[in-house]
Amino acid sequence: MPASTDEITVVRNDEDSRYEVHVGDVLAGFTQFRVDRRGRYLYPHTEVDPAFRGRGLAQAVVAAAMTDSAARGETVVPHCPVVAKYLHENDVPGLTIEWPAQPHPE
Repeated sequence: MPASTDEITVVRNDEDSRYEVHVGDVLAGFTQFRVDRRGRYLYPHTEVDPAFRGRGLAQAVVAAAMTDSAARGETVVPHCPVVAKYLHENDVPGLTIEWPAQPHPE
């Protein structure tokens, strides 16, 4: 496992419809999105490689994704429990959230 001093970066990967968190140059995790017919961004799943767990990377990738979504004017529908928890615990200025009546995480 890479040292804990490696740089953590988050990038949006539109080709794979996800935000990725990298530790150094290694993909450590991601949060997926897809756009529904109404143009809303549904977040169904977040995953971190077991080798990188316990370092706050899920929160880092979700935080960056939500901040970027707010800046882009996107409406977010949090189906993933990690995304929902983050949004319940953190204010993201400018983010429009539509809470699903019945979440469908993947």
